[in-house]
Amino acid sequence: MNEQIRTAIANHALAEYPRECCGLVVLRAGRELYVPCRNTATRAGDDFVMAPEDYAHAEELGSIVAVVHSHPGAPARPSGADRAMCEQSGVDKWVIVSLGVQGDGAIALDDWFEFGPAGYIAPLIGRQFVHGVHDCYDLIRSYYQLERGVALPDFERPDNWWDDGISNLYLDNFEQAGFADMGQSAALEVGDVLLMQIRSKNGVPNHAGVYLGDNVLLHHMHGQLSGRTVWGGMWAHSMRTVLRYKREQA
Repeated sequence: MNEQIRTAIANHALAEYPRECCGLVVLRAGRELYVPCRNTATRAGDDFVMAPEDYAHAEELGSIVAVVHSHPGAPARPSGADRAMCEQSGVDKWVIVSLGVQGDGAIALDDWFEFGPAGYIAPLIGRQFVHGVHDCYDLIRSYYQLERGVALPDFERPDNWWDDGISNLYLDNFEQAGFADMGQSAALEVGDVLLMQIRSKNGVPNHAGVYLGDNVLLHHMHGQLSGRTVWGGMWAHSMRTVLRYKREQA
């Protein structure tokens, strides 16, 4: 990555501070070009969501060779969510730049870090919640990958899909993922996916976890770290059905 590209990235990061900047490096006619993108994340100081139309524009310009974002006031080291997004992206290089307040009060770059896909799967316990990356469904995917060697399909999960009046993502996609609907009264088995409805305006299941046996649920609630909890009480009351993985038995 040449000095011109690095300077363009630095200028973009500084211009967006204290928000996280995001952008793409594109290879066009044998030359690299930095394309700044808009960060549409609700908490743009702690996260980034690249505007889809900006990504599409960059693809029209050339081949995407790197994803870039900044860490304002934090080290230039990838979080678990960063590594997970890197694995999902299909882009071979990711770049993080850190920046913050210097001794003289000025804002400047502190560090630069590059990394790429390496088969990373975050630990099941203690993940930070990032919808569409580290959320309740991704935890289920990771459990099946780590514990059963099963690669469940991913599907797009727009923010607040459970309140848009039409979406029913879990029930629309469970068969494609290899699960059968066992009904609300099924006797629970280890590995069952329990679908729950929690404040969903659509009136559909919008949260899920994996039953670990002995009345223990593994799940990841919005705004919380992933973890285990005792199955029962409000969780059992909110359950709408039990999904059981069947494809491996076919």
